[in-house]
Amino acid sequence: EWKRIRTGRADVVVGTRSAVFAPLGKIGLIVIDEEQESSYKSEQSPHYHARDVAKFRAVQHGALLLLASATPALESMYAARSGKYAYFRMENRFGGVTLPEVSFADMKAELKRGNETHISAPLAAAIRETVDAGEQCILFLNRRGASRYMLCRSCGYVPRCEACSVALTYHSANNRLMCHYCSRSVPVYEYCPQCGSGYISREGVGTQKIAEELSALFPDVGIIRMDADTTGGVHTHEALFDRFRREKVPILLGTQMIAKGLDFESVTLVGVIDGDQALNVPDFRANERAFSQITQVVGRAGRGGKQGRAVIQTYSPDNEILKLAAAQDYDRFYSEEIALRRALRYPPFCDLLRFLLTGIENSRVLAAARLLRDALATLLRAEDVLYDPAPAPVFKLNNKYRYQVAVKTEESKRVRDMVAEVVRRFMADRRFAGVTISAEFNPQN
Repeated sequence: EWKRIRTGRADVVVGTRSAVFAPLGKIGLIVIDEEQESSYKSEQSPHYHARDVAKFRAVQHGALLLLASATPALESMYAARSGKYAYFRMENRFGGVTLPEVSFADMKAELKRGNETHISAPLAAAIRETVDAGEQCILFLNRRGASRYMLCRSCGYVPRCEACSVALTYHSANNRLMCHYCSRSVPVYEYCPQCGSGYISREGVGTQKIAEELSALFPDVGIIRMDADTTGGVHTHEALFDRFRREKVPILLGTQMIAKGLDFESVTLVGVIDGDQALNVPDFRANERAFSQITQVVGRAGRGGKQGRAVIQTYSPDNEILKLAAAQDYDRFYSEEIALRRALRYPPFCDLLRFLLTGIENSRVLAAARLLRDALATLLRAEDVLYDPAPAPVFKLNNKYRYQVAVKTEESKRVRDMVAEVVRRFMADRRFAGVTISAEFNPQN
């Protein structure tokens, strides 16, 4: 395909993130759909963002860049509202379809009523009504596996990956505990390896567990599960979506891969299994991601002319972000969130620069991070904010320790040149042998 494009035999290129580098000779238009998606940022070196590369190429070729989204990134909307971008708004859903009716299922109340499953009574009733009417459901939970982790109720021990600082996830399909970062796995413990107790419980829930509960509640109903465990083969996504459409399978359960871009006319019900999940993340973008995720998945209901509805299961039904997502009220969400970003000086009111240091010896990596912080202090301006070294969100990954040094600044040629010089000096310094360093602006995790 690259050769076809290079030799001028392709006029239109459609692709994922890397398609932004397609070797077209003369570009007239670049369209980035769902431009708010964090997956447009490469987490591997080079740490490019497809949106930024698209801007650069559009300028090079004198082309039009169109950023499209129902829930634009705050940085993009800020640029549009401030006049940097032209702004065009579609006031109505395609085909004149009305927004789905959204209700909340309070999971605290479900527990009080004795419902210990992860399917609330309102959602179960809605699924049954939808299936009986010959229509289809999409159920969303952005976590694969059967349980998030296992817990010894006697001593509190939680099995963790030996190579990564994360709890192992229980998978019922192979009855093993797996690390979702390095893919290591171990057999399930029958007795606690720390105290010998047999009181081992499975905490949290993933798509495997939800599929099991759905099968118990609706033994006569077909279910398709879509997550990283069921879509590992070539073209598996397409095959599952085609089966859902062609065979009218009543329930499609999945992770973020089913949250947007789907248009099935028979889908009239969307269920969000855990509406709180994306909110409880230590990231200043947590509210934005939660709003976008829920808004997008709720919008999958009622796209074929029939009235759609959605049920959001949550332990905090009064949460403002969830209410705004249920109402699909992007304008109000934007005005509240941009005010918070301005007050705390987060993007788009600054750029975040992160240096990430990794190595197999914890003490050496920490010492290198401290020396890096001291070096940066002599190079930054008074208005820049430099933070002390801190463990990365995933502190240990594949037996390597990770620390980060963060800076609030404004990206410019001077800052980029400073970063390049700091990295070059670091890599040439023998004191840091065995420690790697990377730098990126505005990381997505």
